[in-house]
Parts: sequence; C-alpha cells; structure tokens
Amino acid sequence: MVVAQIGPVPFFLTPWTVGFGKRMDFHWLIAYLILLGLAVAQSALLVLQTWEHRRYARSCMRSRERHRPTGRAAVFAPCKGPDVELGENLRALLRQDYHDYEVTFIVENADDPAVEVIHRVMADHPRVAVRLVIAGQATDCGQKVHNLRAGTAGLSPQVEYLAFLDSDARPRPEWLRLLLARLCEPKTGAVTGYRWFVPVRHSLANHLLYSMNCDIMSLLGRSSHYLVWGGSWGIRRGVFESIGLPSAWAGTLSDDLVAARQLRRARLCVRFEPGGVVASPLDCSLREVFSFIRRQYLMARFYVPDWWAFALVASTVTSLAWLGSLAVLGWSLVYGTPPAWIPACGAGVLYLLSAYRGLLRQDLVGTYFPDGDEELRRAGRFDVWASPLARLVHWLGMLSSLLGRQITWRGISYRVFFGGQTRVAGRDGRLARGPADGCNAAPPAQDEGHYQGPETGTKKLVSYRKAC
Repeated sequence: MVVAQIGPVPFFLTPWTVGFGKRMDFHWLIAYLILLGLAVAQSALLVLQTWEHRRYARSCMRSRERHRPTGRAAVFAPCKGPDVELGENLRALLRQDYHDYEVTFIVENADDPAVEVIHRVMADHPRVAVRLVIAGQATDCGQKVHNLRAGTAGLSPQVEYLAFLDSDARPRPEWLRLLLARLCEPKTGAVTGYRWFVPVRHSLANHLLYSMNCDIMSLLGRSSHYLVWGGSWGIRRGVFESIGLPSAWAGTLSDDLVAARQLRRARLCVRFEPGGVVASPLDCSLREVFSFIRRQYLMARFYVPDWWAFALVASTVTSLAWLGSLAVLGWSLVYGTPPAWIPACGAGVLYLLSAYRGLLRQDLVGTYFPDGDEELRRAGRFDVWASPLARLVHWLGMLSSLLGRQITWRGISYRVFFGGQTRVAGRDGRLARGPADGCNAAPPAQDEGHYQGPETGTKKLVSYRKAC
C-alpha cells in the first residue's frame, strides 16, 4: 500500500505505514486510534460525573437533619424467600425516624420462608403499623409487580406518599424522611435512591458485582434522567394515581422501568436522593453475577430500549478500546510495528482514569457508610485497581441481552414479548399450566390474618387468592 494514496501521514506513523505483510494495516491502526480517543474522552467525562456525584452526595448528606416533611406515608416491601440477613433489613425499615408511616409486607403465599421472619419482626416492633399481604401467584405479569398491585390496592384516604423498598435493602433511619422531603420540591414526580452492595464474604463474584454497581450508581446526579430504581423510591399519591401506574403495571415484569416510562411520558422529573441509598448484603456466585446482569439489561431492552442501546454502545466503545490496546500491543511485540509505546500509553491512560474514578467512588463510602467494615474496604480496593476487569464482565453480560426473551427471577421463569408484556413460563423448573385470570384487574380480597399497629389495633390480613 502506498502512503501517498491515503493522504499525509503524521510523522510518528511514517516508518511503519507502508506494506501489509508483518506490518499492521494503516486503516486498522487509524480505527484503533479513533476508538481509543473516544474511550479516553468518555472516561474523562465519567470522571467528571463521578466527581459531581460525590460533591452532590456530600452536600445532601450534610444537610439531612434539617428536612422535616409531614403527611402520612405508606411503605411497601415485597418479599420472597430468605434473603441474606432478611431480619435485619426488615427491622431497619421499622426503625425509621419518620413517625407517621405504615408498612406493608407482601408475599406470594403463606408458606414463603420470609413469612416467619416477618412475623418475628412485627412482634419485635408492636408500635409500628404493619400489615402482611398474601398476594397469590402471578401468571401473566411479574410476581413482584403482582405483589405491588395487590399491596397498593385500597389505599386509605390518609396516605399522601408511597415509598417502595426491596427486602434485600437495609435503609438508614432517615431513609423515609429524606425521600419524602425531596418529593416536596416543585415539579418532582418521584424520588429514587439506589443500592450499595455490601459483600458478606471475600470472593471474586462478590467483588465484581460490587464494582459494577458502584460504577452505575456514580452516574446518578441531582437528576436520575427519569430512571427509577425499584428497590428504594418514593412518589406522591396524586402522581401515582394520575400517571395510572397500577394499570400500567398490569401484564408487565419490571416495576421500576414501567414507572420510569410513565413518569417520562408525563414529563415529571425524577430526583436522586443520596439519603435514599441503601446497603444491600451481597453473596453470589459467578453464574449468578451473569444471570443478574443479563436480567437487568433484558428488561431494559424491552422497557427502555433507548437507554439500553445507549448503555450498550458506550460500554462497547470502552471495552473494545481495552481489547484493541492489548491486541495492538501484542502485534507490536511480535512484529515490531507499530511502536509499543502507542498502545501501552493508550491502555495506561485508560487505566489511570479508571483507577482515579474508582478512588472517587470509594471515597463515597465514608459519606454513605461511615462505619464500613473490612469487607467493604477490601471490595473497595478491588473496585479501584481491578475495575477494568469488572467493566469487561459487565459488557459481556450486556451483550448476552441482545438475544432471547426468557428471564428467570427468584425461581420464576418469564417470557417477555413486544412492548414488555409478560407471561410466567414456569416455577422452580416446572412449566406453568397457563393463566387462570388476567392481570388487568385487582383480584377480590379475602381476610386471613392480622394487621398490627398502634392506631388501628387489630384487623384481618388481606389475602389475594386469584392469580394475576
């Protein structure tokens, strides 16, 4: 190949741009340099975003004591199975410093292992208004969505706010108060927190997922860009009803992405509240890591395809830049061209930006969890020094979401169709027999248990027997 045919060549490329043979094709080299430039620019922007996240989080957490909202709040916590440290997670919910609230625990059936834990926690906190709802099995919507529709049916007239918390999340005492305070801001449709995984033991799988999660959370600023995380969020009752969220949930799998879609259509802002960040005990295997990533992005593909595509493209640019740097460096070491310092410097810049961003993220541990234990510090060191490995694994998990429509979540297999419509395909390895009822109307309630609370005394447990 003649250099003159492709225009002027920078002086540092001239010695090795002629010929194919053992020399790298010039076009491939230019493509690599462009890709590297894009990846470096993207990494630099992510550093700035992480810096801004840290500044915003510190500012909010310093002023958290001055927020004193008022109004009745209803908190909904769907539960399924024996989550890691489930009892402590539920106890933290019943120790909120906001006193005008009630809690609804929702399970699929009375035989769920979580029920025994819930009853123990309720007995330990008799002064908090708590009820347990048996929702029944879902057939053509997600079990969590079915549970939430059952739990939020028939809200009392006194409730002004709704808050949602996953059973594997452990909120701080001011969690509810800070979520509600942010909801009082004008033009705010909903307020979201996020999870911060806390590994319960040292393992590669736990540290990989910890690093991925920190990476994603640092993307949040004052605005969440309409995205809601279903494990920790709140909404005004008027907004909840005006955007038709209970009806929008019907027949779907994802509670939070559907909520985000409805809020976006209504052009209502979603704010990120650092006080809504919750600790989430983590103990998983490598197989569970890939299953978790694939499930998250498969749901995103069906419910927020624009965000899914953006995340996939952005992750692909960085991952290919890393792999390209290693490939070019290997070629250089074998054939002597191009100069090895080019890919080495490119990879070095990417790594330094990644490590600095990891340092910024782990500096947040002192903001969110001042009493972080040794496992958190050890996972933090992994996030700083090995985050490129975590991002590569993250990218591979994202690629797996390109194909397929079947998702397994907490022992239940679902098939998701166009528009996010969902049907249960099987439970615990068994095929589903088929739907008995639709998901478009809440099933009639049956009484079967008790509700405890200092204001209302004893009532019956609400039970939804028909499948959604």
